[in-house]
Amino acid sequence: MDPRNFTTGDRIVGEIFKAINVLTAPARSARDYPCARDDEPALSEREKNAAARLMRVNHAGEIAAQALYQGQQFGARKPEVAAALQAAGREEMDHVAWCERRIAELNGRKSLLNPLWYAGSFAIGAVAAACGDAASLGFIAETESQVEAHLHGHLQALPAGDFRTRKIIEAMQADEVAHGAKATELGGKPLPRVVSAAMKITSRLMTKGSFWL
Repeated sequence: MDPRNFTTGDRIVGEIFKAINVLTAPARSARDYPCARDDEPALSEREKNAAARLMRVNHAGEIAAQALYQGQQFGARKPEVAAALQAAGREEMDHVAWCERRIAELNGRKSLLNPLWYAGSFAIGAVAAACGDAASLGFIAETESQVEAHLHGHLQALPAGDFRTRKIIEAMQADEVAHGAKATELGGKPLPRVVSAAMKITSRLMTKGSFWL
């Protein structure tokens, strides 16, 4: 069927299947693992646990990013905006795969709250898209700015010898900066301060929840 002929119902069903796939199927990366050739550093169990918790938080954030981009793409009005969101979403899926692989290497687990983060983020993305492409792109730019700062904090918190996790986070950080810049380039407008503040509060709640659960 030609995608242009999809009904709203068809698209909703498609989004449900995408959500199930993101939440249950092993993620696959289109790009190389940032540290594939490196040996595993000698970390204590305490250091492994600390790094695994940080990567669980990052994985939850990337799951949320998948939903956010899907929600915004669902309501995007301009084809070039939808295409940019789709491209960014593909790169964010690389992040999901990298995080999953590193969590497994550290003998950690993914967050039990991922379905909640996905559902909430899709709804937020859809609301942002309903406000128009300029507002939606501004939301992406602000989100990526906050994520970049969040990842910077994780780089500071990592065990000193965990260069594998560090390389993954640095690669993710570079992508987030690029996604934010692209959103601004396409016409994203700065968000009101109250919205930015609310986003930071929501992010802290997700970070705390994913760190422990």
